[in-house]
Amino acid sequence: MSTDSITAVAPVTFTEGAVKELKKLIDQQEIGEDFGLRIGVEGGGCSGMSYLLGFDQKKEGDNEYLVSGIRMFMNKAHGMYLAGMEVDFKNGLDARGFTFNNPNATSTCGCGSSFSA
Repeated sequence: MSTDSITAVAPVTFTEGAVKELKKLIDQQEIGEDFGLRIGVEGGGCSGMSYLLGFDQKKEGDNEYLVSGIRMFMNKAHGMYLAGMEVDFKNGLDARGFTFNNPNATSTCGCGSSFSA
């Protein structure tokens, strides 16, 4: 992996719990070096936009970041919706999975996976 294409500061952060779970998934699924974590948004969901979080290859129009040792890709246009967002991982009795704390969201849905800005 070449570091000359990595942008200095990622617009999103991950809690310690999210980093731990992501690294576990990378090991379990044997994610190749040419893949990284894609984070972004797409139209849809009960509040207008849904979050994207999954492993993918870098695409044209992506910025690349290194966050807590995890290679991350984000489409340049998605930064305005995700700047300042924190990704967490909940592993409790009432909830399990990744959660998104987005200061740009003007409203969110009950499931926490969609928002409007």
